[in-house]
Amino acid sequence: MDAVPRHVLPVLVLAQFAGTSLWFAVNAIMPDLQAELGWPDTALGTVTSALQFGFIAGTLVFALGAIADRFPARLVFLCCSLAGALCTLGAWWWVRDQHALMAWRFATGFCLAGIYPVGMKIAAQWYRQGLGAALGLLIGALVLGSASAHGLRAWGQDLPWDRLMWTVAALAAGGGVLLYVALGEPPQRPGAAVPLRWSAVATVWTDRRVRSSVLGYFGHMWELYTVWVMVPLVLATRLQGQAVSLAAFVVLGGGAIGCIVGGLLVRRWGGARVASVQLAVSGACCLLTPWALDAPDVLFAAWLLAWGVTVSGDSPQFSALTARNAPPQAVGSVLTLTNSLGFAISIVSILGFTAWAESAPLAQVLPWLAVGPALGLWAMRPLLAEERVARVPA
Repeated sequence: MDAVPRHVLPVLVLAQFAGTSLWFAVNAIMPDLQAELGWPDTALGTVTSALQFGFIAGTLVFALGAIADRFPARLVFLCCSLAGALCTLGAWWWVRDQHALMAWRFATGFCLAGIYPVGMKIAAQWYRQGLGAALGLLIGALVLGSASAHGLRAWGQDLPWDRLMWTVAALAAGGGVLLYVALGEPPQRPGAAVPLRWSAVATVWTDRRVRSSVLGYFGHMWELYTVWVMVPLVLATRLQGQAVSLAAFVVLGGGAIGCIVGGLLVRRWGGARVASVQLAVSGACCLLTPWALDAPDVLFAAWLLAWGVTVSGDSPQFSALTARNAPPQAVGSVLTLTNSLGFAISIVSILGFTAWAESAPLAQVLPWLAVGPALGLWAMRPLLAEERVARVPA
């Protein structure tokens, strides 16, 4: 790790942050659109799910075509960042047509498949040692980047919503250019392109270790993106206007702390324990919703911050566990299929919970998000048992 130039990791982190700012650009302005156009609350879930669908399609296409192996990964990252920026401008132009907006968000999600996973690949090419810490920082940057549109909305108090979309588009394009210009070719050159191996599907179920981390990840994905969509609705029960956007940025961006601190604790605790502790805390936050919504402001804020930190802080560990336990020749296929299925689960959760919240109070709806963490913790038992045995002195 010491041999890697010092500028590499900061460039990767900044570029990942900038590129993933596309993720929730429309979510940050949705209250304005709903007020102006009379859209129902379910529009938030529908538009978000369109992007998730695009990401699923993109990951499968990139894997089937081995795009990031056939072409330089930094060129793929650049092209997808520029294309994602253009898609965001397209969403701005057609924003008043909900069907057109959904199409542009689908295209944006497709482009994100060449930003988020490809950024991970570039990091793996540079870091032979210390990859876990690097991935913790990169996924932390992804979390912060995803929340950045809320931050821009909060700090640009007089910024019209269309200017915010222009800003996000410029940020994403700048991240792609930064990575391409500032990084040379990595020292670890990729080998021959390896297409997605459909036989890897069997590994997800037949290998006990892989099955454990994959099912844990599915439980995590049931909760994660629905929480990110619903947090502004929770905050709106106490705050108004720009304060909602600022608080949403703080809560969602707190997940970066969970990613980074979790990465630092892995060597001492083990990846399964770090992921399980964070999954358990976020699940407990789901169950505490009825009490927390009526709690004093200090406790309400502490509850939301704990939820924001832990709901995404376990993400790097699930990916690392699956990559470590999958057959070496099928790691890419297993991760691709796992991510695709996980995002499909997130779509079901987002659509279901946003529709339910239209007719029922949040105190009744949000505790059911704990079903995902509960099933995930149950699935993680074999890996937790292995880590306990490994740490028992001989």
